[in-house]
Amino acid sequence: VVEAEKRICELEKCEWALLTQSGMSAIDTALSIFQNGENNKPWLFFTEIYGGTNSYIDSVLVGRRGLDILTFAPDNGSYDLKKFEDILALNTPELIFLEVISNPLLIVADIEEIIRISGIYQCKVIIDNTFGTPHLLNPLSMGADLVIHSATKYLGGHGNITAGVVCGNNEDYRIAAVDYRKFIGHMLSADDAYRLTTQMETFKLRISQQFRNSEYIANLLDKSPVVEKVFFPSLEDHPTNEIARKQFGDRGYGAIITFDLAGCSAEEKRSRRDSFIAALSGKIRLIPTLGDSHTILMPVEPVWGYKYPEPGMIRLSVGFEETGQLADSISRALDTL
Repeated sequence: VVEAEKRICELEKCEWALLTQSGMSAIDTALSIFQNGENNKPWLFFTEIYGGTNSYIDSVLVGRRGLDILTFAPDNGSYDLKKFEDILALNTPELIFLEVISNPLLIVADIEEIIRISGIYQCKVIIDNTFGTPHLLNPLSMGADLVIHSATKYLGGHGNITAGVVCGNNEDYRIAAVDYRKFIGHMLSADDAYRLTTQMETFKLRISQQFRNSEYIANLLDKSPVVEKVFFPSLEDHPTNEIARKQFGDRGYGAIITFDLAGCSAEEKRSRRDSFIAALSGKIRLIPTLGDSHTILMPVEPVWGYKYPEPGMIRLSVGFEETGQLADSISRALDTL
């Protein structure tokens, strides 16, 4: 386990890393060490975070622990940081939690500026870097207090392991996290840690190919007459394109693409969505996860429901297959529409 943690420290450029048995257990560990009985100030969560995290907030942090939770939502596909600062000035939350790239609309947060503003009001910042990965940025180097990953996704990268990790530089936080992990039982097994170590050997090779594939496929979808809208940060019409280019440079834009199929009615969009998925069934499978070695997809409406009710919307988790082969499969499926 320690060997795997050392490998993650090299990737995330941090002083310590603590592995847990899932991404959710990493989130629970990172947040719980800041809970101080009845003395807690409000905690602020960005709304565009993993659905499991939002459910954890409602069920555990509010429902069981009685914490005062504030939320901050985007406007027109991006974060208005003037409004963000107004919330901090009014409420002075103790802790801020956000993701580098949101799911499923891929809103890129200006991490450096958010950390700067949070520092003015002495707010601790915890960042979920699962979608960004250490290949795109290292939030701890930018001043974040803790970074978490669902190592199930890109650190493992093969869809055959469940793990999470909490990363940091502050020694007091490490001691508190070690104790919490021990008392709650959030330890990753030695066998899973060994397999994760072997999988991380290929992390940079895998992620580079996935990011290249994603940018190529996003442009292919953007040019298709049967696709109404593509959400991918490299595209100029994405609301956070400028932030993504400034923050990520030439390292890539992630390996998730969300797109909405065109149609004159909800019924037509839903029919086209199902036809597209069926046309790809032998090549790209419908699996509700992400970060696997092979490209997988999932329809957005049945999973997110009222929050993202667009019936033609599909989220694509791009793998590290040969680019031409992947593009050919998607092009053929689009042609059937």
